[in-house]
Amino acid sequence: MSEPTGEYAIATPCDIAAAARVPGGPSGLPLYGAAGVARQVERDHLNALIQAAEAEHGAISDDEVQALRDQLHHARAEQGGRVTGIKI
Repeated sequence: MSEPTGEYAIATPCDIAAAARVPGGPSGLPLYGAAGVARQVERDHLNALIQAAEAEHGAISDDEVQALRDQLHHARAEQGGRVTGIKI
């Protein structure tokens, strides 16, 4: 079941709008727009979560971030691109 939708006007640079129409045809722009807004909302929520966690536990160092990236890269390589059960 799909969620209810509404119509909204969003100004978009012409070159970006044209590029969005190429893969999806006439429906490409609305689909890209909705996906972009959804991604930004997710990022905003994630940033709020990160800020709350860092306020409670302290900031994550660049070395810690790199170590986790290395762990993820290694796990992906071992599993042929599929990662399951990794502790990050």
